[in-house]
Amino acid sequence: MYPEELIAPMRAELSDVGFEEFRTAEQVSEHLGPNHKGTTLVVVNSVCGCAAGAARPGVRYAVENATKKPTTLATVFAGNDREAVDKVRELVLPYPPSSPAMALFKDGELVHFIERHHIEGRNAKMIGDHLVEVFEHFCD
Repeated sequence: MYPEELIAPMRAELSDVGFEEFRTAEQVSEHLGPNHKGTTLVVVNSVCGCAAGAARPGVRYAVENATKKPTTLATVFAGNDREAVDKVRELVLPYPPSSPAMALFKDGELVHFIERHHIEGRNAKMIGDHLVEVFEHFCD
C-alpha cells in the first residue's frame, strides 16, 4: 500500500471535480448492485505515469467538456483501495486487471471499458475526447 500522504494529491485530482471515492468492496457493491440505475463512470486510479500524464487529465477534460455526463463519477485507487479495486475488477470481467482503467456502467451493466493499453501512448485530450463520445452515446 502506498502512503496516503503520497497519493492524496492524486486522489484529489478526481475528487476535486466531483468523483466519489469508493474505498471498500461494500461501497462498490451497494452502488453497482442489481438496483443500479443511471450511468456510473468508475476510474481505477493509479500512481503510474500514464495515470498522471493522460488518464486523470483526460477524465477531468471529459467531465468539464461533455454535455452529457454520467449520473455518478466514482474512483478506486489501485494499490490502496484493494477490496474496492478487486470488486470493480470482478465487475469488469472478462477484462484482465488494469490500472489505470475506466469503466462505464449503465443500469448495472458494463457498457464501455478503457484498459491501460488504451491509455498508454495517448495524450489527455485524446482520452478526454473519446470519453466525451462515450458519454454522448450512453449517458442521458
